[in-house]
Order: sequence, then C-alpha cells, then structure tokens
Amino acid sequence: MAQDFELQDFLPYLLNQAAEVTGLAFQKHYKDKYGMLRTEWRVLFHLGRYGDLTAKDIGAMARVHKTKISRAVAALEAKRLLTRHEMEHDRRHAQLRLTAAGKAAFIDIYKAAQSFDQDLASQFSASQVEMLKSCLIRLSEIKSSAQHSRPAEKN
Repeated sequence: MAQDFELQDFLPYLLNQAAEVTGLAFQKHYKDKYGMLRTEWRVLFHLGRYGDLTAKDIGAMARVHKTKISRAVAALEAKRLLTRHEMEHDRRHAQLRLTAAGKAAFIDIYKAAQSFDQDLASQFSASQVEMLKSCLIRLSEIKSSAQHSRPAEKN
C-alpha cells in the first residue's frame, strides 16, 4: 500500500472541507433568522432569482434530489414563504411562488449572500477568485450526466 497518499491532499476532501466551513459560516443568515435548512434556502433562492418554478425545475437546477426538494417546499409552505399552484395541464406538478414574506426573506438573504461572498473573495486576489470560480465550475461539469439549462434571470 502506498504511503505517500494523504487524505488532507485529496482534492474531493479539500473541496468538502472548504464547502463545509463556508457553508456553516453562511448558515447563520438563513437558519438563525428564518429557521431554514440549507435546501430550504436554496429553494427560496431559486424562486426569488428566477421566478415561479416547479419543484422538478429547482431540483434540476440545484442538483438536489426530489425528496429533499419536496421536504423543503413543504417546510417553506408551512412557514408561509411560498405557495403552490396546481398546473392545469398536469395536476401532478405545481408551480411554486414566493409569498410577500418569502420575497422579503429572499431579499434579506440575497443581500447577506452578496456581502458574505465579497468578504470571502477579499481573502484572495481578483485573479485567484476568477481562477477558483473557473475551476469549481469546470469540476461541477466534469461528471454531469445531464445538462440542465437555467431559465433567464428575473428582472
């Protein structure tokens, strides 16, 4: 067995560690104030950014399993942050829409995310941030079996 392999140098391990540290640091902006879990804020964010979507749309865009999306939608609905509207052509699916409270929560968390991102990026040079983002995007596309297009951003 090779002794020169260290877990601390394993790229997936490093990526996971970085995601965990930054994710936990940002969590206070949605968990403490709104009682949201990570998937809930991701659902809220997609609806706030792109407008009305189905749970299936969000799952594809966020690369989150439909069961987790379903639980997040139910939790956000219970918190009165979104509503479901049955689709006339297919009652198995519902269009999800943020309520006024959901829109306000989105704006608040969106501003916190922008500030958090700027603070995080300030730890690096502009070229390092550009390179890091480029590498992360490329990594996320390597094993993607299904290419999903994002809807146009909402104005």
